[in-house]
Amino acid sequence: MSLDLTILVVTLVVLASARYDLTVSAANRGGIGLSLLLAAGLYLVTYGLLVVRRYRWGSPDEVVGLVIVGFFLVAGLSAASALTVPTVLPLSVAITTPPTTIGGWLLLRYAALRFHRSRQRRRRRVGHATVVVGAGQGGQQAIAMMLQDATGALNPVAIVDDDPAKRRLSISGVRVRGSLGSLPEVLAQTGAEVLLLAIPSAPAATVQRIIDVAEAAAVELLVLPSFDSMLAGAAPAGGRSIAHAGATVELSRQAFRPVLLEDLLGRGSVDIDTDGIAAYLADRVVLVTGAGGSIGSQLCREIAEYGPARLVMTDRDDSLLHGVQLSVDGRGMLDSEDLVLGDLRTPGFAGELVRRVRPHVVFHAAAIKHLTLAERFPGEAFHTNVVGTADLLAACVSAEVERFVNISTDKAADPTSILGYTKRVTERLTATFGGLSLAESRYISVRFGNVLGSRGSALTTFAAQLAAGRPLTITSAEMTRYFMTIHEACQLVLQAAVDGRTGEGLVLDMGQPHNIEQLARRFAALQGFAPPEILYTGTRPGEKTAETTLARAEPDERPFHPLISRVQVPELDREALLDVDDLRREAVRGLPDERLRGWLQATATAPDSRESGTRRPAREPVQPPRSSPAAAAADADSPRAPRRAPVWAPLQQTSRLS
Repeated sequence: MSLDLTILVVTLVVLASARYDLTVSAANRGGIGLSLLLAAGLYLVTYGLLVVRRYRWGSPDEVVGLVIVGFFLVAGLSAASALTVPTVLPLSVAITTPPTTIGGWLLLRYAALRFHRSRQRRRRRVGHATVVVGAGQGGQQAIAMMLQDATGALNPVAIVDDDPAKRRLSISGVRVRGSLGSLPEVLAQTGAEVLLLAIPSAPAATVQRIIDVAEAAAVELLVLPSFDSMLAGAAPAGGRSIAHAGATVELSRQAFRPVLLEDLLGRGSVDIDTDGIAAYLADRVVLVTGAGGSIGSQLCREIAEYGPARLVMTDRDDSLLHGVQLSVDGRGMLDSEDLVLGDLRTPGFAGELVRRVRPHVVFHAAAIKHLTLAERFPGEAFHTNVVGTADLLAACVSAEVERFVNISTDKAADPTSILGYTKRVTERLTATFGGLSLAESRYISVRFGNVLGSRGSALTTFAAQLAAGRPLTITSAEMTRYFMTIHEACQLVLQAAVDGRTGEGLVLDMGQPHNIEQLARRFAALQGFAPPEILYTGTRPGEKTAETTLARAEPDERPFHPLISRVQVPELDREALLDVDDLRREAVRGLPDERLRGWLQATATAPDSRESGTRRPAREPVQPPRSSPAAAAADADSPRAPRRAPVWAPLQQTSRLS
C-alpha cells in the first residue's frame, strides 16, 4: 500500500505540473496538497475496505478491485475540482490521474511477479528439468503447480504444443519451444529428465506417441490427471516418488501420476446430458443393488453428485458396504438407514426392501459376473442373476417404480455361456416386467463389456501375478476383449437412463477390441516390470475368443447418443415366468445342472412372445398351465405338488400389456 500511495502521489504531482507546462509557481500548490490528502484518504479507505484480504495481491481478481478504487478516485477528485473556488485541482488532472495511477499499479505488480518467478526459477535449477506437453488450461495448471511446490522437485523448462497460435506463447516465463513433432529435439536441447503430459483429455493415439518418445529419450513420463480423477484419488501419506537414472524425485502431492493403461484405452471425456440426468436423480429416492461392487460403488459416487433425496445402497457383503459408504460420504459408521445388508436371493427380501424404501429409480448392479464360476455353479448364477432380478422387478412394478436400469454384459449378445444366458434372460425379464409397469415408467437394460480395474478383472489378476513374480496366465494368443474405464461406463449408464424406453437395451460403445496378450505386455511395461513370461491356459468352457456387444440380429442404431446403441429386447411368455418360480423351488431339492443349462439356453434364445402370440389377453386371470418343459422334466424326476402361479402373478392380472 505504501508503494501504491507513492505511485499515486507522484502521478498526481507530475500530471498537475504538466498541466502548467512544468511551471510549479503557476500551480495552486496549496490546492494540490489538499488533493493529495483527499486522494490518499480515498485510496486507503476504498482499498482497505474493498480489496485487502478479499483479493490476492497481484492476482487477476485484484484488477477488479483496483478499477473500483480508481472509480472512487475519479469521483472524489472531480467533485473537489468542480466544487472549489479557486479550483484545488484542474478537472483534466482529476480525470486523468486515476487511470494513469492504475496503470502504474499494474506495472508494479507485473514487475514484482516477474522478479518473484525469476527468483523461484533460480532456486529451482536443482530440480529435475521438465518439458510440458500442452499449453492449454492443463499446461498452465501444471506449470503453476510446479512453480508453487515448495519442494522444487520439478523445474519446467519448455512447452510443446501443436496449436500454431501458441507457438510464441510464454506461461509464467516458460516458452513454447515447438510442436509434438519436435519433442525429441526439445528434450535433447533442454536436457530434460521428465516429460509431463498436461492434456487430461488426450486421445489414446497421442498418449502412445508420447510414450514412444519418452522411451526413446529415456526420460520419465508423468501425466496430469483430470480434475475428476484428482478428486477420486487419495493422496498417499508422505507423498510419493519417481525414479530416474538412479535418482529419486520426491513429489509432495498427488498432482502428477505415471501413465496408466486407461490412458491408452480411454477416449477422453464423454459428453453427457447432465441436465437430463439431474432431472431424474435430483431430489429423488435412488436404490442401487450390488452397491459394494466395482460398478455399483462407482454408480453410487456418480449419483451422489446429483443430490438425490436418498441414496439407498444394498449389498450382501458388509465389508463392501463399509467401503462404499466411506467413498460416498466419508463416514463409514455403518449406522445409516441408507445402508441395507441383505441378499436379493432371499425370498421376500426384495419386496420388503422396495416397500420400505419406495424408490423412484433403481439401478440393479448385483450379479454373479465371473464366467468360469457361473459355468461350474449354474444354480448359483441362476439364483443370483435370474431369480434375484425377477423378484426385484416384481417388487418394483408393484411399487410403481418410475425407472429401472438393469446392468447387463456383452456376454448376453449371442450368448454361449451360463453367464451369458442368465444375463440375456435378465434383459428379457426387464423388458417383460417393463410391459407390466405404468405407461410412463422406463425399464431398460444397459449392456457393456470389461471395465478397467474392476474387482476380478484381467488387470487386477495381472497385477497380482506380476507382484508375485509369476507368469501371466492368458487363455489364448488370439483372445480379444473390449475395455472401458469405470468412470466412462457409469457416466454412459446414467446417460442411457435418460434416453432409454421400456423394452429397450442400451449398448455402450466400447471402442475397439484389444488383444489380451498385447494388453498384458503393455501393462507390465507401464508398471516398470521386465517383459513377462506368458502362460497359455486354453479357452475355458463357454468362453468366446472374441466378444461382441451387439448380437448378429441387432442393428447398430444410435438415435440418442453417439456412444449408445439402441436395440429392442424380446419379451418372455408366461411359461418362462412360471418356469422361474418352479425352478427356484426345485433347486432346493437339487436341480440337475444340465437341465438348468438347457432351460437357460432355451429361454435366452426363445422368440419374442409378442411375435409368437403366446402372451395372454390383457386382464385375463393367470391360470396354472397344464405343463411346460421345465415342469414336465421335473415331474419325470420326482413327484411334487401341482404347479402354481409365480409370486408376481397378481401383477400380470392388472398389467397394461399382459
